[in-house]
Amino acid sequence: MSKAIINPILEMYHLVPLTPNWILLGIIAATVLIAAGGYVINDYFDIKIDRLNRLDKVIVGVEVSKKSAMLFYQILTGLGIAIGIATAIYIKNVTLGLIFIVVPGMLWFYSSSYKRQLIIGNLIIALSAALVPLVPLVTEASLLSDYYGELIKETPIIPQMYKWVCGFALFAFWWTMIREIIKDIQDQKGDREMECHTIPIVWGNTAAKIILVAMIIIALAVLYWLSCFVIKFPPESQLTQHYFWFGIALPSLCLVIMLILAKTPHDYHNASTLTKFIMLVGVLYSLIFYFIIAQTYGFPLFNLFYIK
Repeated sequence: MSKAIINPILEMYHLVPLTPNWILLGIIAATVLIAAGGYVINDYFDIKIDRLNRLDKVIVGVEVSKKSAMLFYQILTGLGIAIGIATAIYIKNVTLGLIFIVVPGMLWFYSSSYKRQLIIGNLIIALSAALVPLVPLVTEASLLSDYYGELIKETPIIPQMYKWVCGFALFAFWWTMIREIIKDIQDQKGDREMECHTIPIVWGNTAAKIILVAMIIIALAVLYWLSCFVIKFPPESQLTQHYFWFGIALPSLCLVIMLILAKTPHDYHNASTLTKFIMLVGVLYSLIFYFIIAQTYGFPLFNLFYIK
């Protein structure tokens, strides 16, 4: 988001990005550490479920003791929060600091309780994923406001940055929700034993599949509308439309077919893997954006070469 979306928008207006590389590396490190801690605490609380769903992948209680896992979680999360808060203090932004405090709390309560409740757990993970692309945006917008003051607010620069990055955040939120529901269907054997109230357990597999197909169709309809009527690049550039059809639409249609035909946990695992591929392709559209902007406005791609 920083290098392929935010910086090119600033270059369009002949502005230099104000986020130093060490600040960017700091928020990346904080995000990765907190996410890693979230995985550890999730494994800590899911030992019984994982023994039923994926015995060969159980680590906590087998290769690592529960005490060591908890210590590992505390170290990872503590470092992530410390780095995140230090970064927020340096740029003097309360919102950024709150993100690095609230998200670890969300991940703790998700693993200990909310993941067993209907929809709430899915929403927490989806929201956590959506916050990731917003972190560099909040950082850069704060530095721009401090440096230029009221002057920057009279330009479309910050709103344009928010429009694009929030689009990626919404994409991350929606497709993470889809993947979480697929995982719930895949893992319902262990979830039933632990009395979880996920969508497939409460409403059944058929209802879960209908919800998934509807969500995919909505996602494709929105992306089609955006790529054809909202995202306005030079008329000769058809990259966005081609990328949508071949990178997202076709794999999404394959995903719908896979979900309709899926019967075993392995089938849903394959569907989950395809969902991750679609999410990756969606994020990589940022590079297409950068390519088109660099070509249109005539500045070098990643400061390496010009595109004709």
